[in-house]
Amino acid sequence: MDSKALVLGGGGLVGGAWMTGVLAGLGDAGVDPVCADTVIGTSAGAIFGSRLLAGEPARELYERQLAGADPVDLTVSLAQTFRFLWAALGSRDPERSVRRLGRAALKARTVPESAVYDTVGRLLHGVRDWPERALRITAVDALSGRLETFDADSDVTLLEAVGASCAVPVVWPPLTVSGRRWMDGGSRSTANVHLARGHRHVLAIAPVPTAVGPHAGAERQAAALAAEGAHVTLVTPDRAARRAMGRDMTSDARRPAAARAGHAQATALAASVHAAWRVEQ
Repeated sequence: MDSKALVLGGGGLVGGAWMTGVLAGLGDAGVDPVCADTVIGTSAGAIFGSRLLAGEPARELYERQLAGADPVDLTVSLAQTFRFLWAALGSRDPERSVRRLGRAALKARTVPESAVYDTVGRLLHGVRDWPERALRITAVDALSGRLETFDADSDVTLLEAVGASCAVPVVWPPLTVSGRRWMDGGSRSTANVHLARGHRHVLAIAPVPTAVGPHAGAERQAAALAAEGAHVTLVTPDRAARRAMGRDMTSDARRPAAARAGHAQATALAASVHAAWRVEQ
């Protein structure tokens, strides 16, 4: 099947800004990521994937980052960072690692779930309805550690799905959706490139290629799809972008520089993207 999947990974405020730059840069160079048959979004990727499919142009997403629009006051303490790392790195077994993270998330004293919905609702910029085209939003069950996806056929609202996908363990509470507790869709794979299996062309934009803990990274997942016959383009931050992004993915001040770096990187690599993604197709 000659279908296309756009995979948008997680990466916090800064990674999301870089992603908008990549999307806008590709569009400016004649590549149309939004022509995908399926969009798979994780955390920040769930937010921007929803907005793209609702009709907001990539160029507008990018310019809002440059202007400092959609700010989020998200402070992660040293104690929260320590608890996250202690849980995620406490086992070399992927299943045990993600369940440890889930337990830590469920025990953590954080903000109310309503505060998460308020923040995510603002970041969705008015988008509330599932799009007509296929959008799959990832989340991880905080109890079992199982990765699942929500879509228009799920019995959840778009806001609930995106909120669950953005619920960073220990920082934000796992959200209660359909009687279960859900945490960040990037808890075991920051991009979830493997979910694009079955598509002929895959364009994956991964601000943070590797999750914390013993989990498969975006490159390994992309290689597995390529070995099965898919044409995969994986975009991860280059050296200049990593320098612009810094280490704190919650730094609001870093967003404009990260977005510009993403745009520059995409402009340089656009020519290598498969013809199936080009506007003239």
